[in-house]
Amino acid sequence: MIISRTPLRISFFGGGTDFPQWYEKNGGAVLSTAIDKYCYISCRKLPPFFEYKHKIIYFRQEQVSEIDEIIHPGVRETLRYMKIEDGLEIHYNEDLPVRSGLGSSSSFTVGLLHALYALNGKMVSKKRLALEAIHIEQDMVKENVGSHDQVAVALGGLSKIMFSGKDNIEVNPIIMNKERYRSFQDHLMLFLPVCRERLQRSKKTR
Repeated sequence: MIISRTPLRISFFGGGTDFPQWYEKNGGAVLSTAIDKYCYISCRKLPPFFEYKHKIIYFRQEQVSEIDEIIHPGVRETLRYMKIEDGLEIHYNEDLPVRSGLGSSSSFTVGLLHALYALNGKMVSKKRLALEAIHIEQDMVKENVGSHDQVAVALGGLSKIMFSGKDNIEVNPIIMNKERYRSFQDHLMLFLPVCRERLQRSKKTR
């Protein structure tokens, strides 16, 4: 079994300039950082003794015989991209609720790619994971997403990420001394949106 752990991210400036429709003509840049909250994916080859070939567990559970039958678009297209032939069991867990605005969908794609490569005995570069995740989300899933999240979660750290073409992405780490880094962390606060249904449930249980 392979378990991958991929960080979520916070972006400070430049959001929106990472869409290819923009940066291929105008260029783009985003200042962002990975954070200590993660997406976890466990992946193993499924023995051929079940009525189904693939089992995928996230907020729902899927048991299918063919990749084309998978409902989750990220899983379906990532398995198709990797030309998976063996049966797989995939579990997804996250430190924060989905749709928190912290790049969780790209963290999922990067983490799943990483796990599948490792399951096949391969280790690829962080930048390759980012570029392949961009391709899967934009070209295969056809999601209307930018190219920043995939790079931020694959490479980690606090960085200025510059875009001038789909395969021309430059990552410049922001280097700080320990005192400045500690001060930077002490002046950050993160507020997550709470959906109305979740808030009502919590009030009922008090």
